[in-house]
Amino acid sequence: MNLNRTLAHGRGAMLEFINEPDADELARTIAAMANTAGGVIVLGMDTQGRPQPDTLEWAEAVLERALHLFEPPLNATEAPLWQSEETPGGPVITLNIRPATRSITLSGHEEWIRSGAQNILHLHEQAAPIREAPPDNLEESEVAGASLDDLDETLIIEYERQRQRRGARGEALTRAELLRDAGAVSSSGRPTIAGMLLFGRTPERYLPQSGMLIVRFRGKSLREAASSGERYQRRVEIGGPAARQIERAWEVLVEETQRSPQMDGLVRREDSDYPSEAVREAVVNAVCHRDYGIRGQRIEIRLFDDRMEIMSPGGLPGHITLDNILDEHYSRNPRLVRGLYYWGYIEELGQGIDIIYDAMQRTHHPAPMLQDSRRNFTVTLYNAVDDLDAEYGDELNPRQISVLKYLRENDRITNTDYRRLAPEVSAETLRLDLHELVERGFLLRVGDKRGTYYVRK
Repeated sequence: MNLNRTLAHGRGAMLEFINEPDADELARTIAAMANTAGGVIVLGMDTQGRPQPDTLEWAEAVLERALHLFEPPLNATEAPLWQSEETPGGPVITLNIRPATRSITLSGHEEWIRSGAQNILHLHEQAAPIREAPPDNLEESEVAGASLDDLDETLIIEYERQRQRRGARGEALTRAELLRDAGAVSSSGRPTIAGMLLFGRTPERYLPQSGMLIVRFRGKSLREAASSGERYQRRVEIGGPAARQIERAWEVLVEETQRSPQMDGLVRREDSDYPSEAVREAVVNAVCHRDYGIRGQRIEIRLFDDRMEIMSPGGLPGHITLDNILDEHYSRNPRLVRGLYYWGYIEELGQGIDIIYDAMQRTHHPAPMLQDSRRNFTVTLYNAVDDLDAEYGDELNPRQISVLKYLRENDRITNTDYRRLAPEVSAETLRLDLHELVERGFLLRVGDKRGTYYVRK
């Protein structure tokens, strides 16, 4: 493991520091990471990257006590991978946690998940997901008990008009050909799952899992919301065909995230906690790519004071992983994706996640956090705006801005600290970065040679 590269990402969903012998906290963190997307736990190092002197004396015993808290016990493939790492300040222990293929619980009933840099006790509002059909060609499966009368003529006309506008020029299809080409009906003329999602009057009548739930919580965690005595502030259930779900979800999210209007001179400016492009794409992405073969679980959007979590049932589809998601594309529901493209809810096929990243970066928000627990795929958007990115993004390179961010939480920075922040950059480039920051008046250099460090000027 490249420890410097791991530490450069900072504490978050896939990296935690435990610098005291706390078996309970270690067990919760192992379980939370295993139930989410995996990660790394560093024993004997604080959040500032400073090793503690007595780590080797307690680490093994604390891990053994932590593992005894799992019920049922972890098997050999689920156990953390232990590795000793040498650092300039002394040895630390890293535990590599792999994503689990089952629900990992403590004391037989506590299921913890990772949300940002927190371990959250998962509250089950519904039964565990149950698959009612295999995922392959699920869209083309007939909906039992449904007939063409369950399709909404108004929606079909609207779709036909949009398709003429965005589709191939001169295309002329009969109504039957249109529905068949959209995958809305089977060869026997009965509505399919794709057809019900696109044109159904009440899809939830046949596909109760097709809906969406938006919940606004008080505070920054489920635990904080529960402790306030008010489990949630607002709860909105959304049903109907996919296009109408997206429209209604957008209305609710605008209501919940829109700030009070501001006057910029004579211009009235509407501001939101999140860039609209990112929110729209995250919602559309969830509707398009969720696993509709899982019943008992809907798309869920959770709003906290500091973030929005869009959870889509089913893990990443096909060969897509968190590592290749920006470079590879695969659609679990190609009929639905194609239909929403014609409808105008998708601008460029296969570009949803890229658009989310670009929108967040352009508005100086933190990058979206993506998690794949195999049961859910979650996109988390944070509403904080980094003032340093906004103020100096056009003047300084990202590495130099990371120096200013580091000094926001620390009194000084050394060359060694900077190498830890940017391990893949040459020492000479980093030296020139610091020299430019001094020359431009951002930093003050103190000391000489090995004793040199830098402070904000």
